Amino acid sequence: YAQMPHAKFDFVAANYDFKNTLLDGIIKPYKVFHKNGIKVGVFGIGIQLEGLVDKKMYLETVYKDPVEISQEMSRLLKKELQCDVVICLSHLGYAYQRDESRISDLKLAQLTQDIDLIIGGHTHTFLEKPTVVQNVVGEEVLVNQVGCYGINLGRIDFYFDSNRNKKTHG
Repeated sequence: YAQMPHAKFDFVAANYDFKNTLLDGIIKPYKVFHKNGIKVGVFGIGIQLEGLVDKKMYLETVYKDPVEISQEMSRLLKKELQCDVVICLSHLGYAYQRDESRISDLKLAQLTQDIDLIIGGHTHTFLEKPTVVQNVVGEEVLVNQVGCYGINLGRIDFYFDSNRNKKTHG
């Protein structure tokens, strides 16, 4: 918290309720960027804190279901705010073989719609290229994670025609 005023960027986390904490009103659920006539909606999703982070560190922060919140955010960004691209910044983890019930980036992609890209963290997974996942309505979602500690920098390009229709990605 003490370093947040020095950041030159916004913080986004949609599935934590920060009411009654110092972060209330500081961390937003999403942000919309305008780049060369394209609207990019970005929202954040975090992992369950209980059992992972000392309770003294998150106090009254309430964790909300990441699938439900992601679907709410992606609907808002794509349908209501008419974003051309919706990106989820996730700290859920790429995948969990031992605990199939645990929500991961791959599961989040399968269970939602209107998300174009999930950029993940937490499991420090090194992917050479994004994983393509079919979402709940059969559309492609890119899921990527480039490791940890800033070792790699990832890049994903989306291409649009003159009518702002998404063409291909690479």
